[in-house]
Parts: sequence; C-alpha cells; structure tokens
Amino acid sequence: MFSEIIEAGMQAGRYLGQSMRLMVGLPEYDAYVAHHEKTHPDLPMMSYEEFFRERQEARYGGAGKRGGCC
Repeated sequence: MFSEIIEAGMQAGRYLGQSMRLMVGLPEYDAYVAHHEKTHPDLPMMSYEEFFRERQEARYGGAGKRGGCC
C-alpha cells in the first residue's frame, strides 16, 4: 500500500516536471529519442543540439521568419 502511494507520487512528479518544461518551451529530447528508437531505427537521429535548434525554429520561426503575434 505504501509503495503504491510512493509510486503515484513519483508519477505525479514526472507529469508535473514534463508539464513545466513544456510550458516554458523546453523540448523533450528523451521522448524524441525513445520514439525514434522505437519507430524509426533505420533513420539517423538528431543530436541534442540539432533537436533543440529544430524545436526552436518550429516554435519561433527560422530562416528570417518572425514568430509570435507582433
């Protein structure tokens, strides 16, 4: 019983941490790696730097594009 409560608390903490990272715009490289290994093992995987740059460009616009509302 006690171990189930501890596990539920740990899971809630993981969800909270992931939510906070997403709210401030930090990409989830670990999730990308897990997905890539599972579904695209034959394709090259981006490095963390490449992944971060790609996510920033997708979020804010790249190659001279200006993202945002103004």
